[in-house]
Amino acid sequence: MINSKPYVIGIDMGGTNTVFGIVDARGVVLASDSIKTRKHSKFEDYIDELYTETMRLVRSVDAEDKIYGIGVGAPNANYFTGMIEDGVNLPWPTPIPFAQMLSEKFGIPVAITNDANAAAIGEMTYGAARGLKDFIMITLGTGVGSGIVINGQVVYGHDGFAGELGHIIVKRNNGRLCGCGRTGCLETYCSATGVARTAREYLEITDTPSRLREIPIEDITSKDVYDAAMAGDKLAKDVFDYTGKILGEALADFTVFSAPQAFVIFGGLAKAGDLILKPVREAMEKNMLSIWKGKVQVLLSELKEADAAVLGASALGWEARKATQTPPAVVSPTPLKA
Repeated sequence: MINSKPYVIGIDMGGTNTVFGIVDARGVVLASDSIKTRKHSKFEDYIDELYTETMRLVRSVDAEDKIYGIGVGAPNANYFTGMIEDGVNLPWPTPIPFAQMLSEKFGIPVAITNDANAAAIGEMTYGAARGLKDFIMITLGTGVGSGIVINGQVVYGHDGFAGELGHIIVKRNNGRLCGCGRTGCLETYCSATGVARTAREYLEITDTPSRLREIPIEDITSKDVYDAAMAGDKLAKDVFDYTGKILGEALADFTVFSAPQAFVIFGGLAKAGDLILKPVREAMEKNMLSIWKGKVQVLLSELKEADAAVLGASALGWEARKATQTPPAVVSPTPLKA
């Protein structure tokens, strides 16, 4: 007989890492782990490793036969179809029937949404957006994602793809080529990869002394730029000012669309703190339509980097369970292969 205490699995697939966790009904992440998203050239091999490592985690907390569902946040995942339809930051051909493949592998219901939407749900339930009914989550990682919440509901649009604010074009002329195939997208400037790209450009077009010149230019990462900026490196600080200015201008434009109470900034790049938040806030206010000046906050996520998306995704796991109406006794993971 199944234990009466239920759990769900929350999975956050990022362009670099996939984080997964076991979550109880109170929203407590009992345990979490991760795998490298790009490790495998075949998606089936990725699924196999995700299954193996997740089941190991399930067993470590004695949660076998207690998992009710799985919720997933993934790039360009469609809540309505369960497909990853255009994973521009992923190494596999799309579309991918991710929800179906995962459900068949684990033997339990699966629901999926955009990774930034999942983070927004987690932030609204457990983090900085608690009590807010209108806000926009901006995730700054390998790419730039967004989750738009209006009147307490995530906005999906008619086809499940609403809210791809990372692909708003911010440079109409001579913009950077984006993985989506267009040029000038916000993602190419304000993601972690965008910061590294800006640093490389600055090193090539200026003579400004910088500790970044000690690193092979093709190896520079956003972490290198952050470390240099924290050490007082002028060129690195200029990179963050440039990045923050572009993001702040974009947030002022986004405000016109949904009049959010706040923007919540999440992801690896958010760890830069005031290095990026100060120019973001200044540029946003400078470019804000007068009726919203001083009204919109820019907040840092209050959740651990992994937990926001994992918790948000886990909420979808409960929805998946309800949608199937599957008796609990049947909702249990299949045994690991020998």
